[in-house]
Amino acid sequence: MEENRFGYEDLEVWQKAIDWTSEIVRVVDNLRTDRMHFRLIEQLEAASSSVAMNIAEGKGRYSQKEFIQFLYIARGSLYETITLLEIFLRQDWIKAEKFSELKEKGREIAKMLNALIKAIKSHQP
Repeated sequence: MEENRFGYEDLEVWQKAIDWTSEIVRVVDNLRTDRMHFRLIEQLEAASSSVAMNIAEGKGRYSQKEFIQFLYIARGSLYETITLLEIFLRQDWIKAEKFSELKEKGREIAKMLNALIKAIKSHQP
C-alpha cells in the first residue's frame, strides 16, 4: 500500500463502486427527460455515491463490527440505486440495455460486499 493512500482505496469493491457511480452520474447527465423530477435524479446520485462512501467510512472505523455495519448500509444503498434505475427504466428515461448493464455491475458489487462481510465475520472471535 502506498504511504499516501487510504486503506479503502485498495479495496477492489470500493474501486468498482466508484466506477459504477461515475457511470451512473454520466447516465444522469444524458437523461431523456425534461428534468422536472429533480428529487428522483438527486436521489439516484445520492444512493449510488453512498455505496462507495459507506465502504470508505466503514474502513475508517475502529472495529470490524462497525465496518460490517457500514458494508450493510452500502449494500442497502446499492439496492436503492437499482430500484431507482428500475423506475427510470419504466419512465423510459434510460434504455433497457443501459439498465441491464448497470444492474449487472451492481450485482457484482453486491456479491463482493457479501463476500467481504463473510470474510470479516469469519475472522472475528
